Amino acid sequence: MMRSLSVLGATGSIGASTLDLVRRQPEAWRVVALTANGNAAALAALAREFKAEVAVVADESQLPALREALAGSGIEATGGEAALVEAASRPVDITMAAIVGCAGLAPTMAAIEQGRTVALANKEALVSAGEVMTAAVAKHGTTLLPVDSEHNAIFQCLSGNSHKDVRWITLTASGGPFRDWDIEQLRHATPAQAIKHPNWSMGAKISVDSATMINKGLEFIEAYHLFPVGLDKLRIIVHPQSIIHSMVEYRDGSTLAQLGPSDMRVPIASCLAWPARMDTPLSDQLDLATIGQLTFRAPDEERFPATRLAREAARAGGGIPAVLNAANEVAVAAFLDGRIGFTRIAAMVEEVLTRFSPPPPATLEEVHAVDARARIEAQAVMEVA
Repeated sequence: MMRSLSVLGATGSIGASTLDLVRRQPEAWRVVALTANGNAAALAALAREFKAEVAVVADESQLPALREALAGSGIEATGGEAALVEAASRPVDITMAAIVGCAGLAPTMAAIEQGRTVALANKEALVSAGEVMTAAVAKHGTTLLPVDSEHNAIFQCLSGNSHKDVRWITLTASGGPFRDWDIEQLRHATPAQAIKHPNWSMGAKISVDSATMINKGLEFIEAYHLFPVGLDKLRIIVHPQSIIHSMVEYRDGSTLAQLGPSDMRVPIASCLAWPARMDTPLSDQLDLATIGQLTFRAPDEERFPATRLAREAARAGGGIPAVLNAANEVAVAAFLDGRIGFTRIAAMVEEVLTRFSPPPPATLEEVHAVDARARIEAQAVMEVA
């Protein structure tokens, strides 16, 4: 049976992997909406290839280029934030929500409000607006499928089991490119070094997040909202090989782990096919004999304090996780631009958290207000430094 699909963030890495799987089974999918931030040419090419009903570019200055590229195709071309929300509101069987940053909050909420299935790859939806988003999911009866490899692994390990039987949920972390570096080396780490992840092919921002381990901290907060077992049953372990993507230990002593290659098409395929499975042709199949051994270590929060900051933010709740996320985005951008050093990223985030403690946001508008104020505070902290 053909299913309908929208991809929010079609030109990013998650969007590209999603469409790669769709490309292999064109008879199974009808693509409704494709969106991108500003790459009109790439978006138009994808819209033509997949015969999308509508293509949306967030940057309205790129709308003329998008319309020109789609001229004569019969594909609707629109632009701007309102157009993103409208496209996300179109009823489809499954929406891949992969717009990076808080720009993805409103379109993701619009998809959730359709009451269908949303495959969530936007971290900010649950980090910055966890209570707001989960309330909307419950209200509209939406099925929320996690795309992050760690959360998708947990989702699979929990299948058919009760949350009350969970003893531990363990998120695994690669440790990033600097996992064996000492403090002095970390102080001199460069952006070029930080974006060279040893296991995964990812964008610059998320690669830096992996290097600081804030990425795992953000995933810790996401897990808290996705899997309501309580903060005290969530933990992080460093697993350099990135073969075990996460684990669930039950009260009877059994531990279930999901293993797979470091390829985001695996968790994406799990979401696209859920509750069934689909063929996922990969160049690198899992070969444990060749891998030889799997190793683990406890996180070092002296060298990488970001996981501690995220855990404290999750425990504080309310608007604090949104502050954490916004401050980190400002700090990472400054690091990539060469304006601050690597170890300054976590230090900046911690300083912003001490300066700004907002009340819990109750709406997306309030989440955006917290985010905006946190960015102002982060800029102020950076200018003082």
